[in-house]
Amino acid sequence: MRSVIWLVLLFVAAVVAAITLGANDGLVSLYWRGWRVDLSLNLFLLALLAGGAVLVSALQALRALTGLPQRAREWRALRRERAAQAALRLALAEFLAARYTRAQKAAQRALALREATPEGGEQELALLSHLLAAASAHRLQNRTERDEQLRQVLATRRGGVARPGDDAALLLAAEWALDDRDATQALSLLSELPPGTARRTQALRLRLQAQRLAQQPLQALPTARLLAKHQGFSALAAQGLLRSLAFQALEQAHDLDQLEQVWQSLDPSDRRDPFVAARAAQHAASLGAHGDARGWLRPLWERLDELSPEEREQIALALLQALPGIGADWLPRLESALQAYPQEPAVVVVAGAAFAERQLWGKARRPLEQSARDARLASMARRRAWRTLAQLAREEGDQDRAHECHEFAAALD
Repeated sequence: MRSVIWLVLLFVAAVVAAITLGANDGLVSLYWRGWRVDLSLNLFLLALLAGGAVLVSALQALRALTGLPQRAREWRALRRERAAQAALRLALAEFLAARYTRAQKAAQRALALREATPEGGEQELALLSHLLAAASAHRLQNRTERDEQLRQVLATRRGGVARPGDDAALLLAAEWALDDRDATQALSLLSELPPGTARRTQALRLRLQAQRLAQQPLQALPTARLLAKHQGFSALAAQGLLRSLAFQALEQAHDLDQLEQVWQSLDPSDRRDPFVAARAAQHAASLGAHGDARGWLRPLWERLDELSPEEREQIALALLQALPGIGADWLPRLESALQAYPQEPAVVVVAGAAFAERQLWGKARRPLEQSARDARLASMARRRAWRTLAQLAREEGDQDRAHECHEFAAALD
């Protein structure tokens, strides 16, 4: 089809030429210093076209001749750029193959080729070469070389416009700081990330590790919660991590004021966690704040039916340590729990101990005797039950029974 079109165009051109140039009646006369040259109009037009073509060709040839040095420079720069890219690809391949010495040499060769380019070459190529050289040096435990390469990357970042590879440099630098156990440096680097990058899963993981390394559990809790929201780990792992961070934050409190501040700073979902509330109540009881401990446990005790047996056990054992000074308002709740869960030893022992604390010896005897002999119960709670039974025996004047109960308690130590 294309050949047919060209053939038609050729015929059209022939017809136009025959019509316009067929009549050669025109004459062109040229005068120069007494000379006259007569040319037909057709010949003059053809000569004019030929002269224009020769002039254009001469100008193009002259331009090509004068541009040879520039083209030579561009060709050499292109060769160096291709060689640098090849060296960078080789460095990446060697790094992934765990040949870190070769990777470092290849990255340094890419940098040398880039620096040999008068225009400086691509900035991204230099950034990636520096990062590969730094990563290889880190694997080789050469921290001096790693820090030098990283310094050059960050220096170019601060001195110019932000580039896509800058986020990678900060994330890698933070990861290496964590490998060096330098939590302060890692947090400082992560704080320089843009807001969008700082919410990425990898950035959140690094921030969480740095905060845990820096012993900042309260700051780590929101990070862990955000990471769980981004599905950084499973729901079960997230729950365990949040609990462990809350436990760590509570354990860092050395007096009651600090403990109350930590408790109030926890997220409401953490305060509703039975394990966290139980740990906080136990810590408060150890500091002598039994009333505060019971106040933190009360909301959970009022919804025991919504808790699992393990959660009820934690709440009951925590309440067992917070019994001194318990008020009469707790007795109906304890009686209801004892009726609802008579086969759960933790609920039984705390009910019996609470009755004994209120000196309701008749109501305390049976649950205490039941829980003291229950092997499923923790040794601490069983000792508490035996010692309370010994106190009950002394109240009744039965010294032999009291001595026997103390022996059972001592056997559990």
